[in-house]
Amino acid sequence: VGSVGMKNIQGLAFEETGVTSVEDDENGTIPTDFSLKQNYPNPFNPTTIISFSIPQSSNVIIKVFDLLGNEIAKLVNEEKLAGSYEVEFNVSGLPSGVYFYQLEAGSFIETKKMILLK
Repeated sequence: VGSVGMKNIQGLAFEETGVTSVEDDENGTIPTDFSLKQNYPNPFNPTTIISFSIPQSSNVIIKVFDLLGNEIAKLVNEEKLAGSYEVEFNVSGLPSGVYFYQLEAGSFIETKKMILLK
């Protein structure tokens, strides 16, 4: 596992898909709803940011899948406090194509599409 620089408290790293980090929202506001935002930039190469918000403490899982439904990476798998977060995903080793990312937090599940364009 590689290392990452962090602005706040949270961080993750994965060598097999590149560096991934998780950072807390600095403004301290607590969201009122679960939300998964569209990654940016999109299309991307090789790095993109995935933002999400949770209104209460939850076990958070963020996974990335290819078009066939194969899990490519698990970016987050931990208990998180209520707040807004960003995950940086570096996929320099993957081919161009359409990928999906999914947020699971408690009973909330949402999936979005992203495009890797080399």
